[in-house]
Amino acid sequence: MAAGWWHFLLVVVASGLGNPWEISTLHCRLYDFCECGFQPDVKGLECDFARNVYGQHLAQELVVNAAKRFVETESPKKPLVLSFHGWSGTGKTFVSSLLIKHLYKDGTRSPYVHHFSPILHFTHAQKVEEYKEDLKQWIQGNLTACGRSIFVFEEMDKMHPGIINVIAPFLGPSWVVYGSNYRKAIFIFISNAGGDVINQVALDFWRERKDREEIQLSDLGAAISDAVMATAEHGFWQSQILNQSLVDVIVPFLPLRPNHVRQCIRNELELQGIQYKDDLARSVLESLVYFPEDERVFSSTGCKTVASRVNYFL
Repeated sequence: MAAGWWHFLLVVVASGLGNPWEISTLHCRLYDFCECGFQPDVKGLECDFARNVYGQHLAQELVVNAAKRFVETESPKKPLVLSFHGWSGTGKTFVSSLLIKHLYKDGTRSPYVHHFSPILHFTHAQKVEEYKEDLKQWIQGNLTACGRSIFVFEEMDKMHPGIINVIAPFLGPSWVVYGSNYRKAIFIFISNAGGDVINQVALDFWRERKDREEIQLSDLGAAISDAVMATAEHGFWQSQILNQSLVDVIVPFLPLRPNHVRQCIRNELELQGIQYKDDLARSVLESLVYFPEDERVFSSTGCKTVASRVNYFL
């Protein structure tokens, strides 16, 4: 982020009175009778998953259960830390948006939802130390304004190693943020790392004629962590966050079968107010790339390109 932009944000943090927090938020922080528009609807989240997330039984179970336990705990011991893993197009960002939608009154428009991208915010390797200090101040300032803040870190596999370590203390049980119960915060890390391991397990189950719903976290969790920690270019490489087991739930996203992509096509047509057509869906499915190439089991891009391809074939 540009130095001037960061400076403006830090001035806001220091004052605690300007946008985006304003005096009402300061009032919430001091008297603890409101929580920044935090209105969890776990039942709604569960229903939204069932209707709109395809082929991700593990993500549905793990995210819903983790959210339910967390919001029902009056005084959590630490923030909720989730790490989403899987290939592009499998629904990681979409699931994070559903979670936010059902936790906040204003959903993703809430000023207490914060997104970070290495491509947008941490672009220069030579500025790692500057980024670390800015990130620490930004997290602490927002937690002081609202202990119910959510922080989403996208594309962790493109994050410069070392930057993310600075927030490790915020994820444990011992950090103190004055005037706020920071243990009510949520951190979500999104990464393609571990995708190859996940895909191989899914492929093995398919070849052995096992139902993909039989895949359990125990089949994947340790292998995903190993794959992430072995990748020197990953933001979690040699990270205290993993070494200190600060991630509460590793959430694998499985590669999508053609029938899952077909459901995404149906969804896209409904969003555009267009009646579902088999021939159009068939054209979209045939235009996709699948792997393994000779068996064409899984979509290489999941549902990521469905909207543009539907428009192309209309």
